[in-house]
Amino acid sequence: MAKHAGVSLATASRVLNGSTRQVSEELRERVLGTARGLGYLPNASAQALARNSSVLVGLVVHDIADPYFSSIAAGVTRVAEAAGLVVVLGTTGRDPRREVELVNTLRAHRARAVVIAGSRTTDRAASARLAEEITAFTEQGGRVACVSQAKLGADTVVPANRAGARALARELAALGHRRFAVLGGPPGLLAARDRVAGFKAGLADAGVPLPDPHVVASGFTRDGGYAAVGDLLAAGTGATCVFAVNDVMAMGAMAALRERGLRVPEDVSVAGFDDIPTLRDLVPALSTVRLPLEEMGERAAHLVLDGVAGQPRTVKVAGEVVLRASTSSPSGIGLR
Repeated sequence: MAKHAGVSLATASRVLNGSTRQVSEELRERVLGTARGLGYLPNASAQALARNSSVLVGLVVHDIADPYFSSIAAGVTRVAEAAGLVVVLGTTGRDPRREVELVNTLRAHRARAVVIAGSRTTDRAASARLAEEITAFTEQGGRVACVSQAKLGADTVVPANRAGARALARELAALGHRRFAVLGGPPGLLAARDRVAGFKAGLADAGVPLPDPHVVASGFTRDGGYAAVGDLLAAGTGATCVFAVNDVMAMGAMAALRERGLRVPEDVSVAGFDDIPTLRDLVPALSTVRLPLEEMGERAAHLVLDGVAGQPRTVKVAGEVVLRASTSSPSGIGLR
């Protein structure tokens, strides 16, 4: 290519690889024109190896089909693309081993940064393996930020799961509810556990008990919420209000209640957590705790791209209780 352009290899390399060394405008145009004519593309892997970095930003999420993660992804992508970078997405299916594999692959490709979005689990060994991979990535010159609990020794955007659920419980108790049930999600997921604990604490603030049998484990999905309603009915809780620890579970629960002839909120009130975008089309509108999901993604991206290195930073994000039509004062039959 340099021979076709009539320049030295060094000059061609400076132009094509974006070197800070000055090249005259005439030579620059000659090299770029020749490259276009020959259909030449620089070897991105070689460039990344030479620079010990690339234009890639990795985004690792549990499930991109979940609106919680797609909203965070939108925020990360907006910031990265504005900086002239390319976002590469990987999904884990909530498999901790896959999480480690993805970060390892991004390290091999000399990605500039990685954002990992998704709750940590009670599996300490899995967290330790991921923390080791993150350390290796940062020692290579990359940056890592998480949207989760601050458990990995990296910059972290931390949503107020416990405080948000506690505030929601107080608001629902203030409506007059005294019998509650909770769709608690997977017991090993820290976000689910924090939201259950916060909700229980909020009810305690209002002098309302939450017996252990009134909290049922479930999948962290719409189908998980749908199936868990059957468990609640079998438990005979008599609950007049159901709290699901995320919105997609609440949506599944509402569908299951309708199929069983129960009206929301006339017979049973339902509330969720996250305020995902798809709630705009849900009838009745779902009461929830609003998290600024896209902003959380933006903040995580800024953490890995701001050039500030040092001790891990924590950015706490508050939730806002939003009461809508899916909750009202108890007047119906409840879960019987």
